Amino acid sequence: MTRESAAIVGWSHSVFGKAPEPDTEALMARVSLAAIEHAGVTPDDIDAIYVGVMNNGFDRQDFQAGLAALADPRLAHVPATRVENACATGSAALYAALDFIEAGRGKFALVIGAEKMTGVPTARTGEILLGASYVKEEAGVDAGFAGIFGKIAANYFQRYGDRSMELARIAAKNHRNGVGNDFAHVRKDLGFDFCNDVSDKNPLVAAPLRRTDCSMISDGAAAIVVASADMAKAAKRAIGFRARRQVNDFLPLSRRDPIRFEGARRAWASALEEARLGIDDLSFVETHDCFTIAELLEYEAMGLTAPGEGWRAVRDGVTERDGRLPVNPSGGLKAKGHPIGATGVSMHVMAAMQLMGEAPTGIQLPAPTLAGVFNMGGIAVANYVSLLERSK
Repeated sequence: MTRESAAIVGWSHSVFGKAPEPDTEALMARVSLAAIEHAGVTPDDIDAIYVGVMNNGFDRQDFQAGLAALADPRLAHVPATRVENACATGSAALYAALDFIEAGRGKFALVIGAEKMTGVPTARTGEILLGASYVKEEAGVDAGFAGIFGKIAANYFQRYGDRSMELARIAAKNHRNGVGNDFAHVRKDLGFDFCNDVSDKNPLVAAPLRRTDCSMISDGAAAIVVASADMAKAAKRAIGFRARRQVNDFLPLSRRDPIRFEGARRAWASALEEARLGIDDLSFVETHDCFTIAELLEYEAMGLTAPGEGWRAVRDGVTERDGRLPVNPSGGLKAKGHPIGATGVSMHVMAAMQLMGEAPTGIQLPAPTLAGVFNMGGIAVANYVSLLERSK
């Protein structure tokens, strides 16, 4: 049974990809009012705004919380706060809004996650994203963040055997799932052979990772309205939190085992314990596949397999759409896209849509009841796990 807590009562989601909007101001405006309308409330009802934008150089305009009110003058005097936590920025903003509501400080809060990534050269994007690593030790790696995850994959292969084929299966699965997602950056089934074979169109980016093992540079925005328990009872739709947990880990990879996402494991274990659930009780999971090796390691962190055996889950079809535990039915970051500040909000929107039976037809699962969301900042440094269910 859902605990007496804040609930998601409305949402909006832009199409991810290379967006025509010139900046995050326009992207946020596109989703904020739509989410408020979807929740059945007005801007006058919003008690707080939480904005998730990483920025770190994508845009000269910082102080992004100040942009939220430009969508509607009725939001001008609503307290607005920007939250940043690397690739988990969106979830951090959502959790801040939930804390605000559950502390009794308001009835409705608006959460907006956005990022405009395509406005700078690709090389500059790589430099910006490396700010989410431990710069003193890791900024010099070749190929940026892909290079760091390439080393993680190589380390995993050295310890547990070459799992390139299983990584290709993850990529192929997520692209196949993304075909039916109207919001996805790439809606094309690339097939296992293309993802598995190194070619001119699928070169090695950071061995052993190929281009298809890496999420894309995307623009996009998503927004959520959260409401207090009493307001949620009167809402048209409500998605409750059976549990939610944030667990951090050391930023420097030198201080921990990089192929054991310990913070993620603890977050999953704590959330499942609070909800009195096992991983097999979930209907599906949306997880943070910034790179295919990340999704594989997350199988192990969530308890789907033992350490060193995450590859079995995808090889045996467990995580397929029709498997025992579908993982990333939305297409994940790999196909849907990964606009940094929007990602965590997007993942929760995708889960909420599924639970309400309102997901795009091509990705809607048959009668899901419980959802897991895992969003991480950095290399499993800031780890967020949400367990969601329909409460109305």
